[in-house]
Amino acid sequence: MSKKEWDMLTKSEEAFMVNSYEIDILPGVWGDLDETDQSRPVNELAGILLALVDRGWIQVRRLAPWTSPSGESGFQPGELVPRDQLLAILEDAATWEYPEDGDWIGALTLVETEAGKRITRLCPEEMAE
Repeated sequence: MSKKEWDMLTKSEEAFMVNSYEIDILPGVWGDLDETDQSRPVNELAGILLALVDRGWIQVRRLAPWTSPSGESGFQPGELVPRDQLLAILEDAATWEYPEDGDWIGALTLVETEAGKRITRLCPEEMAE
């Protein structure tokens, strides 16, 4: 099932799915979008991302601090951004840029859901092919 659904994705949808698989912050999607998609207004890109959220394949969360068991600092997906707030947040062009001050805490992070994993990973039958 995953290969069939993956093959039906547009290039821009693929870019968002890859970034959710990588648990990347939103601006990271620019590196996976093709030239045509990079020239789209952010409100069009927001619509593509929201469609994937509405399918239940991606969650948008805020990046939160994390400390490893060995005491090293890092990041992890934090609180879920409520769906009813997403459109307004995603229509802000600044949301799509890397933080100027280098502080990523609170940046939007794309996170693959369990349903999304069924799209980005081959099922055992597909792996056997």
